[in-house]
Amino acid sequence: MMSSIVFAGSAQFITTQLVHASTPGFVIVLTIAVVNLRHMLYSASLAPYLASVSTRWKTLLAYLLTDEAYAPTIIKYERDGITPYSHWFLLGAGLALWTNWQLSTALGIFLGTAIPASWSLDFALPLTFIAMVVPVLKNRPAVAAALSAGVVALVAYHLPYSLGLILAALVGIAVGTFLEGRK
Repeated sequence: MMSSIVFAGSAQFITTQLVHASTPGFVIVLTIAVVNLRHMLYSASLAPYLASVSTRWKTLLAYLLTDEAYAPTIIKYERDGITPYSHWFLLGAGLALWTNWQLSTALGIFLGTAIPASWSLDFALPLTFIAMVVPVLKNRPAVAAALSAGVVALVAYHLPYSLGLILAALVGIAVGTFLEGRK
């Protein structure tokens, strides 16, 4: 059910893990909010390219904005600049991903029990983020933010309620913001 409403894989993975661990509701909401703060950064970097788009378009594009849609979109926008129909690229990326997400969820519901429990798929989410982050690490603040967040996530992995993720996100944001301000 969550896949039909929430188009955010990390939020779904985290929610599932935290609910399974009987985590208090406020911690679940706080964790998801912090983890998804990156969407504010994505939106801020896309804003100049979508400034002329109507509120209706922005609402639709905001719903479809994911890490996987953002990465190719910002690369294209930075390469091509502001164009009258650039929002269609983000729409296409987002709709393709949303459709795939819904189909994959349906397959998981109907075929998931056929996958042996011994096939650990825990590596999929971190691997996806690494594959998306590496191509956009173009300057020192971005590299430092990614590395510091990664180190903190590893060191703080054993904190209860996945609070290490929150700490890692906050440290990465702080390091990147601090170094960006010194440029």
